[in-house]
Amino acid sequence: MTPALSWTVIAAVLFGALLHASWNALIKSGDDKALDTALIHVLGCGVGAALVLAVGLPKREALPWLAASIVIHIGYYVTLVGAYRHGELGFAYPLMRGTAPLLVALLSGRLIGEQVPLAAWLGVAGISAGVLAIGLTRSARDTGSRRHALGYALANAAIIASYTIVDGLGVRASGNALQYVALLFLIDGAPYFAIVMWQRRQALAPAFAYMRGRWPVALLGACASLGAYGIALWAMTRAPVAAVAALRETSVLFAALIGVFMLKERFRLQRAVGTGAIIAGVMALRLA
Repeated sequence: MTPALSWTVIAAVLFGALLHASWNALIKSGDDKALDTALIHVLGCGVGAALVLAVGLPKREALPWLAASIVIHIGYYVTLVGAYRHGELGFAYPLMRGTAPLLVALLSGRLIGEQVPLAAWLGVAGISAGVLAIGLTRSARDTGSRRHALGYALANAAIIASYTIVDGLGVRASGNALQYVALLFLIDGAPYFAIVMWQRRQALAPAFAYMRGRWPVALLGACASLGAYGIALWAMTRAPVAAVAALRETSVLFAALIGVFMLKERFRLQRAVGTGAIIAGVMALRLA
């Protein structure tokens, strides 16, 4: 039986959420978000390779879960690109990240055997509501094809829930979160990079010129991305997957705070309400 959340796990996952928000902020700061994302992922392959050399491979029992996760991630990239093609980041991102924890909570009992108590349900719901409230402010709402963006975003949320559960089971089978995430990043980054390069095949020279100027920042992003997901996977070996999945989506809160303190965005009432809901959700998860 997986133990309840401790303050140590909560602090670690919240730090991972901060790392996740940070590498997303690095992408937002760039002029070509698709290339920045692809560069972060392919550099993540290099970081993963270095870690594999240092810590070794996970147990053989984890390999089927790893293979399934990599296949699921291809669907993640496809729906992510579709969501951002038809809608703005401020509309699609909160929908994807806020809906996924609820799906994980709904599926974890049947697929993992983890029963979610009422207090944990309240915590997951509070965090999800807070994420949506913070993200879907009036200033962030989409001006494009809302219906298509909504479809892609909800499909992406289902895929996030899928790979969260698969990786939760995989990292428990591996017995070592660092070994698991290292091999995952070693393999996972190549498909999206290949997709983006194929899309830019008529203009590869400008693409490579852009990436040459951005690789130092992208390398920081790759390390932050690996650290963020590695912490989440480690936490899944010590706490319920549904609770960890909800906690890591507080990255939207950290992204909002980065926007307020570094980008001088306004902290509107809706964001304040969302922040309160997230804090209440975290406390409910701790008491579950």
